[in-house]
Parts: sequence; structure tokens; C-alpha cells
Amino acid sequence: MVHRAFPDHSILAEEGTEADFEQVKSPVFQWIIDPIDGTTNFTHGVPPYAVSIGLAHQSEMVMGVVLDVAREELFWAVKNEGAYLNGQRLHVSSNERLQDSLLTTGFPFRAFGHVDLYLDVLREFFKETRGVRRPGVASIDLAYVAAGRFDGFFETGLKPWDVAAGILLVQEAGGAVSDYQGRPNPIFSQQIIASNGKIHEAMERVLYPMRNIRD
Repeated sequence: MVHRAFPDHSILAEEGTEADFEQVKSPVFQWIIDPIDGTTNFTHGVPPYAVSIGLAHQSEMVMGVVLDVAREELFWAVKNEGAYLNGQRLHVSSNERLQDSLLTTGFPFRAFGHVDLYLDVLREFFKETRGVRRPGVASIDLAYVAAGRFDGFFETGLKPWDVAAGILLVQEAGGAVSDYQGRPNPIFSQQIIASNGKIHEAMERVLYPMRNIRD
């Protein structure tokens, strides 16, 4: 359907090839799509699960849509025009301290060579926050940060289709997004911190020991 409407655009999706993954950095317009984010949840009938669609122009995200299917919540953002949930403007939370924050994350499920280090970081967040949740759907995690439901999100081993749309949602809702070393635009970094901006440096500090881990 996308190719029919936009024959000059390219598509990067979860079912794509490694060549597609590399080409996403160069075309003028690139759609980055995950038709079912949270496949394991969906297979077991356990919400949430989502559809995530992002549009990049010359490698910069300009549009993002995340549909939380079970809750019938449609999150969307257009660059420089804000982020919205079912037509209502979104804003990240106002919590200024990590101690007052609720975080969300994803557990390692592909590679397990760094589990001990991950657990050390997770233990630190347990001690320094009000709690950590794991819904199992990165696009939803990012959408909920944009909506102020979570104050921050972190995960390692993600692909572009997991985060592309959600990154723009967070940015347009007034939040901050980076890799574990504070570098912006982490679509291809395979690691991400997203936050309300106020707790971002504190999250970076806790995650710094994992700065070189990307699986």
C-alpha cells in the first residue's frame, strides 16, 4: 500500500533484509514499520501490543504513529507540530528527581552474555526510583513516556522499527532521547534512553557501565 501511494519511497520493516537496514540511512523518504510490536504478547493474548509506523526524511524522523491496539489508543506526532493521543496534546511528565520516577524497560531476550551487568544496572534503578515496569513493547514504552505515564525508558538490543516512531513522540512531547552515552538520534544505536528530560542525566549515570553493550 505504501509503495502504491509513494513509489519513490523505501520501506524498512521487521521482515526486511540486512541490506534494507543499511539503506535506511540514505534514501530521501523511508518508512520504518513494525506491523506487530510485542509479538510474544500478541501470540499469548496478553496486552499490550502495537502497530508502529515512522517516516524518515533524509534520515530524520518527521512522522510517527503508534497504535496501542488493545486500548484503542492512537499516538501520533509530526515534527515541529507536537505529539497527540486520540487528538489530545501530549506532554512528558514533570518529575525532576529519579527518586520520584517510574521507569520502564525491556529484558534481554536474544543475547545473554551481559545479563549480570544488566541486573546490576536494574538493581540500581530499583533502589533509586519508585519502580520499574516491563510491558514488553518498546513502541508502547516510548508512547507512554511521551504521555507522561512513565518518566523514563531504557533498553538494549533494539532495532530501528522498535523505536523510530516512538522517538519522535517523545521529542515532540518535550522529552529527551539518546543512547547510553548521551548521543542523540539513537535509532541505529541498539540502545536507548528516553525520558522527560529532567531525569535524563541521572539515567545516563546509572546506565553508563552498559555504554558499549548493544545486544
